[in-house]
Amino acid sequence: MDSTTNLPVAVIGAGPVGLAAAAHLLERGLEPLIFEAGTTAGAAIGDWRHIRLFSPWRFNLDAAAVRLLESAGWEAPRPTALPYGGELIDNYLAPLAATPAISSRLQTGARVTAVTRAGLDKTHSRDRDTTPFTVRVQHGNGETRDHTVAAVIDASGTWGTRNPLGTSGLPAVGENAAADRISSPLPDVSGRERSRFAGRRVLVVGAGHSAANTLISLADLARQEPATRILWAVRGGSAEKVYGGGDADGLPARGQLGSRLRRLVQAGTIELHTRFGIASLKALDSGVTVQSVDGRTLDADVVVPCTGFRPDLAMLRELRLDLDPAVEAPRQLGPLIDPEFHSCGTVPPHGAKLLAHPDKDFYVVGMKSYGRAPTFLLATGYEQVRSVVAALAGDQEASNTVQLVLPETGVCSTDAGTSCEVPAATPAGSEAGCCTAPEPVLVGFPTGLSHGRQ
Repeated sequence: MDSTTNLPVAVIGAGPVGLAAAAHLLERGLEPLIFEAGTTAGAAIGDWRHIRLFSPWRFNLDAAAVRLLESAGWEAPRPTALPYGGELIDNYLAPLAATPAISSRLQTGARVTAVTRAGLDKTHSRDRDTTPFTVRVQHGNGETRDHTVAAVIDASGTWGTRNPLGTSGLPAVGENAAADRISSPLPDVSGRERSRFAGRRVLVVGAGHSAANTLISLADLARQEPATRILWAVRGGSAEKVYGGGDADGLPARGQLGSRLRRLVQAGTIELHTRFGIASLKALDSGVTVQSVDGRTLDADVVVPCTGFRPDLAMLRELRLDLDPAVEAPRQLGPLIDPEFHSCGTVPPHGAKLLAHPDKDFYVVGMKSYGRAPTFLLATGYEQVRSVVAALAGDQEASNTVQLVLPETGVCSTDAGTSCEVPAATPAGSEAGCCTAPEPVLVGFPTGLSHGRQ
């Protein structure tokens, strides 16, 4: 940022990680310019405000954001309480966005459609590192404006781009045509969307905590509406990964979630169908028929797609990115988080060094930094932006010294890329002992975020 220090730093997204980035920028004397596509800060979380997080408040608050809030007279929630998504907004994000330091720099209804180097497409190299960025923004009034900035922190998340139901990374045949039979990934089945699910045949697809949350909520609904039938389809041969560590889980709320789900399946309340890779959907007058790759069919009135998410990279087309070919995370981070080989307990702490791309001073952080990998903790995103902002401020020592404080294990740290040791007793798949984690830890999905896969 040497030749562009008089320009602001663009922060894309006003969720927990984006607002944390803004708070750290302010502490470093840098000027944030925050663009949020929704009408309010934390707009994406509003879609799952009925979901409780896995992790307690003390792991869902960023230190710089807390310092900014406390200067405005804010009182922190009880640190051991497990907040709902709505409480994360109402008791943390909304007050943070309302502070004068943030509100004066936050633009809502502002969707970023492209990021590039000013006057340079991705094929031009001369003076690239010293050329500012252009961020193109479509504003709520229909106006499109270009903003010139010194650096870009993309914390836009992945909530808006779910994975399709098909088995090959593509929509299943007929999936788009059956869109009106497919709900959002975390529907409020017992609240504002109750009428769509009560007394209906509901097929939940996926093998992560989003699926677990929805299935348990449907079981609660079925006790009140006995005609409700709950079907669950997973691509694998069992649901053991979803059940998790039970009483031994490092995050007790998550362990309780898995144990309760197992009991519901064993009792027949939930009808589990394994090895059910989806080949096609056929919309009918009264519902939809879902066919597996091996020809089995399930009839439902509504399908809930808990299949995980992927990053929207379209707006970054003119930047020089270096992405892992498998999970679409930054190349150096990708192998450390690939879910086929790693649980979060094997991921070392990481910051700007592992998040960097060939286009200097551009970073993807938060849930989007994990690409298609499904598990991520808010605490990870907060440490990412602390390190990134230190790098932008020229404090390489602070940027390279990365640490996380997580449940049950205290501090995991690494200096300039060295790995951290995870206790041998750490339960498999548990965030306890994790040196990193997904952009929220939900008791099912978002912060403490573990949205899962098919």
